[in-house]
Amino acid sequence: MRRSDLGEFEEVVLLAVAALSPTAYSVVIAEELEQEIGNSVSTGAVHAALQRLEQKGYLTSLLGEATAERGGRRKRLFTVTPLGGRVLGEVRAVRNRLWDRIVPQTILKWS
Repeated sequence: MRRSDLGEFEEVVLLAVAALSPTAYSVVIAEELEQEIGNSVSTGAVHAALQRLEQKGYLTSLLGEATAERGGRRKRLFTVTPLGGRVLGEVRAVRNRLWDRIVPQTILKWS
């Protein structure tokens, strides 16, 4: 995998989709990220990231049922593809290997 094709924001959006599946759609993804990150996240930025991730084959989407709460509009629901799951696993493995190389005394100095 070419790690450079997954940006940091795309990574957290992909993780949020995995965590929220099968009910992951742009608004709840933005709300989840705002809660986790502690900063405002625009649904427009989430939409753009979801499009890029779907184009890369990391996500797939389908239209859900129309709901009264949305004025009869349908939600686009996203799920992680097997390729997206592999990419997340590879990213996690890289991060874990790097964290494992940090000496515990160094981490204590940061506290």
